Amino acid sequence: MARKKRNWFPGAKYHITCRGNRKAPLFEERIDRLKYFAFLEQARHVFPFRLHAYCLMTNHVHLSIETFDHPPGEIMKVLNSNYARYFNDKYEYSGHVFQGRYSAELLDSMLYEIDVSKYIHLNPVKAHMVVKPEDYAWSSYRAYFSYKKDSHAYPDYILSLFEKPAREAYRRYMHSSDPLAPPELKKQLPTFSGKRIYLLTNLPEW
Repeated sequence: MARKKRNWFPGAKYHITCRGNRKAPLFEERIDRLKYFAFLEQARHVFPFRLHAYCLMTNHVHLSIETFDHPPGEIMKVLNSNYARYFNDKYEYSGHVFQGRYSAELLDSMLYEIDVSKYIHLNPVKAHMVVKPEDYAWSSYRAYFSYKKDSHAYPDYILSLFEKPAREAYRRYMHSSDPLAPPELKKQLPTFSGKRIYLLTNLPEW
């Protein structure tokens, strides 16, 4: 049976998730995550894209990406195949490293993009790996609440949607349990009438 084609257009943004096969770990030690980042940058060099947020969990990965001239399938094929080859060679495994095809959810509104960034950054907290999102070393959150540079993620776009000081506003949003749109958003942020905005409480567990 042919695979269903995913919707794509230049500039499309996606919440991408990849899981370890049968929920097995994708990363056994620190160097594995560093290798994943190296392969991510190789993929970005071949098929340029912008990474707005990420989180490398133990057995799955979250990426919020903005495509330019290439669909996510081309990006993820390079990234996942290179990492799977490295992982199997290093640990002398065989077979699939990733569980099936990656998931790519189209981000069709600014509010959805903001919600997804929060969901991604809160993943380690929801998994009880850390108490606060800033305590997790393998996500892009530190680049959002501080001025520490992240060589992989671009926080400026999401932060530009918040009132100044944007980093403090985003941090309040992260620590808020209110499922409604954050009051710190800029007033000129467009509304998307006729579209359902999937807030944090509606997002699927990965």
